[in-house]
Amino acid sequence: MDSESGTKTTIFEGRRALVIGGTGGIGRAVALGLAERGALVGVHGGFSRERLEGTLQAIAKAGGKGIGFLCPVEETGAAERVLAHFPEPDILVCSWGPFRQGALEDLDGEFWQKITLGNLVFPGTIISLAIRGMMKKNYGRILLFGGTNTDTIRGFTTTAAYSAAKTALGVVAKSAARTGAKQGVTCNVICPGLTDTEYLDETARSYNRERSPCGRALETADIACTALGILENPGINGAVVSVDQGVVL
Repeated sequence: MDSESGTKTTIFEGRRALVIGGTGGIGRAVALGLAERGALVGVHGGFSRERLEGTLQAIAKAGGKGIGFLCPVEETGAAERVLAHFPEPDILVCSWGPFRQGALEDLDGEFWQKITLGNLVFPGTIISLAIRGMMKKNYGRILLFGGTNTDTIRGFTTTAAYSAAKTALGVVAKSAARTGAKQGVTCNVICPGLTDTEYLDETARSYNRERSPCGRALETADIACTALGILENPGINGAVVSVDQGVVL
């Protein structure tokens, strides 16, 4: 919906939008917003058929169009498998990424490989594959999701692997922007702050409230609003945008 006029916009009418991790949290909110704007939304989920069906029903109820599929993306070759389910997207949103904590001195190679595979290798690979078709069509919108405070190089005591991979997405986005700009392709990163989702327990929600500068955690709609605005605006390209209330962890 257009927030000023209250009328439905069809800015993405005829576009194919693939949302990785679109069955819950921020990804679900973005998927619904894209459907409301006229896109045919390919909703990706990992394992939960119930979440997938619930998201597709919500899209249909809002008058949108969506198709969904389940495809675990924690192994090599996942990007190719995802695109086989929903080929040649015009819009690509990657809102999935495994989160694990651990003191730097305790991490082993397996830990680093798993975190890097999900948070950097997978999104990097799917961009490399999807941007080819976008450049041929002279249109493309790519949006990645970083982590809290990963908009620039910082040090972390308990999330070194995760935050390093998420920070590197800025390089990926700026590279994709430079590669596809002349063909109408944009690529950006959003770094959300502490956000309440259905995946959190009360302990995590309490932590988010206490550490958030405004005394309340962000809602998924807060992040989705910015995400959709970036996707709609062809002038934003290669940006790393923090939506975090100014939190410092």
